[in-house]
Amino acid sequence: MKIVRSIAELQLEGKVGLVPTMGALHAGHVSLFDAARAENDVVVASLFVNAAQFDQRADLSRYPRDEARDREIAERAGVDVLFAPSAKEMYPAGFATWVEPDATGGEGDARPGHFRGVATVCLKLFNIVRPARAYFGQKDAQQAIVVRRMARDLNLNVAIRVLPTVRDGDGLALSSRNAQLSAEERERALGLPRALAKAAGSADPVSAARAELNGLHPDYVELLDLGGATLLAAAVRVGSTRLIDNVLVKGALP
Repeated sequence: MKIVRSIAELQLEGKVGLVPTMGALHAGHVSLFDAARAENDVVVASLFVNAAQFDQRADLSRYPRDEARDREIAERAGVDVLFAPSAKEMYPAGFATWVEPDATGGEGDARPGHFRGVATVCLKLFNIVRPARAYFGQKDAQQAIVVRRMARDLNLNVAIRVLPTVRDGDGLALSSRNAQLSAEERERALGLPRALAKAAGSADPVSAARAELNGLHPDYVELLDLGGATLLAAAVRVGSTRLIDNVLVKGALP
């Protein structure tokens, strides 16, 4: 696996599959690497903690970072190139151009400016890497919606793939933030996937999920449309850790 830290170094040939990540890799990321490996000549994983998509400085400072571990996981999963630029490489002095998506509801309302940072860094990565396909997980469904719309609206020649959420044996969606949970907090956090799963088949899944959260106070509980698939999505705080999750209510992932 080649590690590239500058845009000028990145020389790629053939069909490229890109998996954008902020590190703290886990089995969910590996499922994206596997899908990219199956469909492309070259697999590129980006490793960049994008400060522009954090709405709270404390959340950014707490975000887990372990590049040595991430390198080992990516190489073992068959990633060909790990693109790990610095903040100055991605946002050089004088940077002043941002993508402003129309992203309301859910994360868009709960985290002002979040999708501005997501859309901008993804557009930059698409222009730098020039992938045929880019891979995202269903757990971040609204992010995938925003990026897919951007690709359509700005005529980007990249297909956006969305893969099912990978979960631990107890049902908790894999997330880089799970490492921040204490044992007691993790047990409480299980109320989120359980509430969503139980509510998914009800006549009013939003109300049903709220009723099942059992003391977890949500930032939101909403229905999202992802290319014809309807998802029941929610965000909760467990201690100081914010978790998001969603389940399929109708249709299938495109």
